[in-house]
Amino acid sequence: MRLLRSTDLALRVLMRLAVTGENPEVTPTTREVAAAMEVPYTHAAKVVAGLQHMGLLDARRGRGGGLALTGPGRAASVGAVVRAFEGDGDVVDCEGGATPCPLSSACSLRGALRRAQEAFYRSLDPLTLADLVTEPTGPLLLGIPGRARPA
Repeated sequence: MRLLRSTDLALRVLMRLAVTGENPEVTPTTREVAAAMEVPYTHAAKVVAGLQHMGLLDARRGRGGGLALTGPGRAASVGAVVRAFEGDGDVVDCEGGATPCPLSSACSLRGALRRAQEAFYRSLDPLTLADLVTEPTGPLLLGIPGRARPA
């Protein structure tokens, strides 16, 4: 299974915010996240909006603004974040496209793939952001360029 780029970016944004905490010197903006993660600003903005809608981060504007985790964001399950960004769809689209699979009504592969997908999510459910930013990951995340605010 391959994660969508937006899911990958959402997890990396949350991990970065988990290690920076409430320190206003390293609170990144969406534009800085996009630059640091080398993704288009519009893609980063869409991911940040999704995380904000989920209640996992706050996006503050203006001087002293930036992105910060919320309380629920700090305790968020990695599985829940991945589910939210990946959606509920099947791993394979048996009935879509120009030519639906002729086996779709009696195929055991589809069910096996669905069970594998759920096992994947269940394995991520107990993980939190705190689990993802322990040594050695946390210090590496702090090395990703951020912004130094003017005094």
